[in-house]
Amino acid sequence: MADNIFKVAVSIPSDFSDILMDALDEVVDPVYPGYRRCFTISDVIGTWVPVEGSKPYIGEQDTITRVPEKRIEFAVKEYDLWTVLHIIERVHPYEEPAVDVIPMVAWRSVLEKKD
Repeated sequence: MADNIFKVAVSIPSDFSDILMDALDEVVDPVYPGYRRCFTISDVIGTWVPVEGSKPYIGEQDTITRVPEKRIEFAVKEYDLWTVLHIIERVHPYEEPAVDVIPMVAWRSVLEKKD
C-alpha cells in the first residue's frame, strides 16, 4: 500500500528559498524513487496589510505591502509532515507564513489499481 502523501506549498522571500529547500532535503524521505530535492518554484507576488499587534518582517502597519516571492511546492509523506511544517516555521522569516497542506493521491498508485 502506498504512503499517504501531501502537497505542501509555501510562499517565501527569494533569499530564503534555497535555505528552505536545502533544510527540507536534509530530513525528509523522497517521494519519487531515485530523486531527491524535488520542488516546483514559481515567481509570485505576496500582498498583505499588517494590522495592530503584528510584527511584520516586511511592511508597515495599516499599509498595503506587495513583495516578490517564490512559491515552493513539493510532495511529502505523511510521517514527514510534522517535521516539514516545523522546518518551514524555523526557516521562514514571516511571523505568519502562507502555507498550504493538501492531501494528494500518488499518481502511480492509481495506475497500480488497474494492473
